[in-house]
Amino acid sequence: MNEKIKNLLKKRKAIMLAHNYQPPEIQDLADLCGDSLELSIKAAQTDAEVIVFCGVHFMAETASILSPDKTVLLPRKDAGCPMADMITPEALKVSLDELTSMPVVTYVNSSASVKALSTICCTSANAIKVVNSLDATEVLMTPDRNLAKHAASHTSKKIHIWDGYCPIHDILTPEDVKKAKQEHQDAVFVAHPECRPEVLALADNVLSTSGMIRYARKSKNSAFIVGTEVGLLYPLKKANPDKNFYPASRTMECPDMKKITLHDVARSLEFMEGQVKVPENIQRPALIAVQRMIDLSL
Repeated sequence: MNEKIKNLLKKRKAIMLAHNYQPPEIQDLADLCGDSLELSIKAAQTDAEVIVFCGVHFMAETASILSPDKTVLLPRKDAGCPMADMITPEALKVSLDELTSMPVVTYVNSSASVKALSTICCTSANAIKVVNSLDATEVLMTPDRNLAKHAASHTSKKIHIWDGYCPIHDILTPEDVKKAKQEHQDAVFVAHPECRPEVLALADNVLSTSGMIRYARKSKNSAFIVGTEVGLLYPLKKANPDKNFYPASRTMECPDMKKITLHDVARSLEFMEGQVKVPENIQRPALIAVQRMIDLSL
């Protein structure tokens, strides 16, 4: 199957992207692994004609936003994101009508149509920087309430919080963390900002998935409790074979991130199935919001 996919990738002039939460066999075959936005940015810079995105729907949409001239394939169209589904453009418009005029900071874990109504996007790694870059004293942050609360604790601005969340990260409790710390007393605890504030309060560091990989590589510590989706344990161990990584909770497994199989990838490439194309009337304003964030990082 691996050889078949490699041949199809070559035939289609395609690049295969895999999010850090994808199954090991998907990550091992991918041309690039990482956070969703960094993958889309890197893919846009290649001469590939086709992007095969092994992740979830909003990630494929982001790739389409940044690479409107490329064909984007999502091998499983039913690989979605519950948090992204917790906000719609219609609901956002209602909120904007009710609030005084203010910028909208939208997490990249959202649909293209919501990004299109936003002032600027953010990632889990740069949310604080994005919020603090704005002139306004009040900001609406969507859709992740935990990321918004994390940003609010690092800014003097008033943040209006959308009540969305990642079910996988939100399930982690302080009791889970304390139990893991008791079992692995020599380990440092790193947590994703999609976790609850009371969990982040127990963290030695609050980091994105790629941030966790970089931190583990540079750290002098040899043991880590990882507060994010359990799929990240594989690239962490792969990048740091001499270090130990323990899940903060084994319940933190995203079924959507585990849907895509090698057979799905092969079928998608062979028949060009699962195309995700953001319409131009949505792509253009969404690109502005994403590009503003990218420019801030340059």
